[in-house]
Amino acid sequence: MTFNSMQKNGLLLAAFAVVATALVIGVQILTEDEIAKQQQQQVLRTLNQLIPPTMHDNDLYQSCRLLKDPALGSSKAQPLYRAWVNDKPTALAAEIIAPDGYSGAIRLLLAIKPEGELLGVRTLRHQETPGLGDKIEVEKSNWIKSFAGKRIRGQDDTRWAVQRDGGMFDQFTGATITPRAVVSAVKRATLKLQQQADVLFNADLPQCREGQQ
Repeated sequence: MTFNSMQKNGLLLAAFAVVATALVIGVQILTEDEIAKQQQQQVLRTLNQLIPPTMHDNDLYQSCRLLKDPALGSSKAQPLYRAWVNDKPTALAAEIIAPDGYSGAIRLLLAIKPEGELLGVRTLRHQETPGLGDKIEVEKSNWIKSFAGKRIRGQDDTRWAVQRDGGMFDQFTGATITPRAVVSAVKRATLKLQQQADVLFNADLPQCREGQQ
């Protein structure tokens, strides 16, 4: 009798687990498109913050191409956006990844002028510690704005580090790993875009597909 009762309870628990899993999967499928749409809108808003309308007369989002290069922080191709005014190149923007954040990968968007000056950097997604590492968000701190107007003199430019490492960027109290990861990723990607700007503006790169932007 006891065995039969345990068996029934086990079957009920298994059934509940199956139903719960199905519900989770169903919700994920139903919300996938909406999440992708929200992420797309976030990127578009951020692009227009870094590259204002006066700096482009083309559709930035439709200009999206895929660039595969380790300097962008991933083995996968990342979105690259190209801006023109009257067919003259004015800015490059790229989504990049800082793979070594305190709580995992940090996705960033940066934009530069063709000659290499940074227009700015913004954080798109991260999982850093609230109250510490989340100061990379422009809504939480002005720290991320400190990249605007800066240039990189080369791979050996020691200024591109947090102050604790002898560089020019502030670190966060109790959270040095996060800004260190962001500075390193921005330096690496900016140097690549700076060196290859002429090529990238004219390169025949693959178009971004929906969901890759």
